[in-house]
Amino acid sequence: MPRNISFALTTEPFKNRTKTVSRRLGWWEDKKRRRIIRAGDLLMGCEKCQGIEKGGLVRLGLIQVVDVRREPLNLMLYPDYGSDEVVKEGFPNLTGGEFVDMFCSHMNCNQHEDVTRIAFRYVDEE
Repeated sequence: MPRNISFALTTEPFKNRTKTVSRRLGWWEDKKRRRIIRAGDLLMGCEKCQGIEKGGLVRLGLIQVVDVRREPLNLMLYPDYGSDEVVKEGFPNLTGGEFVDMFCSHMNCNQHEDVTRIAFRYVDEE
């Protein structure tokens, strides 16, 4: 069974299949410093993963990781990079700086944090 990954803030872009990248504070190594996500991994996108009562999990669809890397969040502040990445993140109306502000506010972090950038493709269920 694939591991669940939440898309609570970007449910609609996920459903529309316009979101192809997600940044996370974790999702890199476990406590024993073993990689926990790699290119090729399958994940189940969900509306929300934590605090869900039994039977209440809403699955959005299966995705496959195509690239995963660590990078500084403030890389989004570079206009060329940030403007491309906000579209991939599902926030086409934000600038890179606005995305960083939103991310930091929601995740209670700062722009100098290293984040895990997960690029993925949608796996069509047959």
